[in-house]
Formats: sequence, C-alpha cells, structure tokens
Amino acid sequence: MQAARGASLNPDGDHTRPRSAVRLFVVVAALVWIIDQTTKIVAVDRLEGREAFTVIPDLLWFNLIRNPGAAFGAGTGYTVVLSLVALVVCVVVIRISSRLRDRLWALGLGLLLAGAIGNLTDRLVRDPGVLRGHVVDFIQVTQHYPVFNVADMSLTFAAIIIVLRSWSGVGIDGTRQADKKDKKDTKDSTNPDEDGTA
Repeated sequence: MQAARGASLNPDGDHTRPRSAVRLFVVVAALVWIIDQTTKIVAVDRLEGREAFTVIPDLLWFNLIRNPGAAFGAGTGYTVVLSLVALVVCVVVIRISSRLRDRLWALGLGLLLAGAIGNLTDRLVRDPGVLRGHVVDFIQVTQHYPVFNVADMSLTFAAIIIVLRSWSGVGIDGTRQADKKDKKDTKDSTNPDEDGTA
C-alpha cells in the first residue's frame, strides 16, 4: 500500500511525516534561541553591577557573570576553540536535519542547535571581540553550582534526549536498528546461496 503523499512508511508500520519533524526541529531551535537571547538582554539590563538577586531563598538566584568558557563555566581558556567547535556543531546539525523523521530526535537536535547558536551568538557579538566574546550567564540554583543560562539548559536537555533515543535504537529517520536487522535477515534468507539453493 502506498503511503500518502508527503509521508513515508517506516519498517515498524508507523506513518511519519518528514516535513513535520523538520518543522518541529526549526520551531524548537528558533523559539529556544529567542528565549535565550531575550533573557540575556534582560539580565544584562537589570542585573549589571548588582549583587546576586534571590528569587527563591536557598534555591534560586539571578547572578550575572560573563563566561569566556563553555557551558557551566568549563574551558575558560579556550574561547576561540569553543566558538569554532560550536560553529562545526551547528553546521553538522543543520546538514543532517533534512533526514529527520522522528519527533524526539527533532526535539533533541532542535535543542542542541538552539543551545549551540545561543552561546555562539554571545561569542560573536559580545566583548571582547568576534569569536572571543564572553557568554552571559545569570541563573544559579545553589551557591556551589556554576552559573548558567537558557542555552546551557537547552544543551543539557538535548544531551539527555539524544542519549535516550540512541539507547532505544531509534535513528533520526525514525527506523529502529532491530527492524533494519530483521529486514536484512529476511532478505538474506530469501536470496539463493552460492550453490543456487534457497
């Protein structure tokens, strides 16, 4: 039976819509990036030059810092390298996004792209210069936990989704590795062997 136009039939019989997965990827990436940049602009405007602001006592503070490193303050001496890595990640994710057929993969890769672009934007446009800009961090959940931002949270959730989806054996095209193996085994069993017997 032929699948409806614009849809494909994956090995386990689920109809998937390629455009809907890609659309989800784009919407998630754009929305989270906008939220990240908006909150950073507000944080700089409201928190610059102020002490940490208590939101929930002993749990949540707004504490503005400028971070030259990666997520949660790691790698502070490698700003340019981190910027270049983020560029590569963005290019790779965008290139493979056209193959998306699974919504959870679309969500995970959308969050990954948003987080990478969010912090990369700071490194490109903020002081002290292009590729060396310091990332705006302002969320602190305990006094002993690194200060972070929305892009960092996006990267964390992306990593969780991608790991769980990989462990479940589902590819970005929505097919399962077990289904691919079963299909291959079935095909091999129906092909004649070298002596011409089935």
